[in-house]
Amino acid sequence: DMSLFVEDNLWIFLIMTVFIGGGAAFLAGRGLAIKWRSVWMAVLAMIPLTLGLRFLHFALFEASLTSLHYLVTDFIILLALCLLGYRMTIAQKMVRQYPWLYETAGPLGWKNKG
Repeated sequence: DMSLFVEDNLWIFLIMTVFIGGGAAFLAGRGLAIKWRSVWMAVLAMIPLTLGLRFLHFALFEASLTSLHYLVTDFIILLALCLLGYRMTIAQKMVRQYPWLYETAGPLGWKNKG
């Protein structure tokens, strides 16, 4: 049942939360990883992004502003995409920065050479 995630309109949810908010979250994760920031900073960065996204839902589409359910749903989706961007970037940086130690082990990982 999509009503757990979507308020009234699936397209608004997909465009606002997944594509726009998720894209911003993914880029935030990449930016934090590029600067070697802690993963906890990525988690903290998603709090204001979630609140801003919730406000856009409210201001543009008359959605509920203070619904804890949708705040948590948006936060989980944004956090997942932020952590994806963070992990992909860290994996790329480890292999690129230490090529004598590590090799690629998929898009999210690295392993010792040899």
